[in-house]
Amino acid sequence: MEILGRPVTPELTPEPEDILDLKGLKCPLPVLKSRKHLSRMAAGSQLTIETTDPLAIIDIPHFCREDGYTLLSSEASGSGHRFVIGKPDQMPNR
Repeated sequence: MEILGRPVTPELTPEPEDILDLKGLKCPLPVLKSRKHLSRMAAGSQLTIETTDPLAIIDIPHFCREDGYTLLSSEASGSGHRFVIGKPDQMPNR
């Protein structure tokens, strides 16, 4: 397989985006489901979360700070909000 005339090697192949649709769920479910999903993901992975919970704009950034994840982006999307969270290569000890 080639992209722009160059062979694609496993290290150049982008990982499929991991999207967690949490629309319709209310606090605390978006944080709880995000925490569970992230715990099963590989270090260095990214998770996109889509939610309609108005409290998520407070809860998700707080969850990231408390649990050692990196909030890469936070933006309004349609009737909800989209967050991109990065799982660090090494999680802090708790």
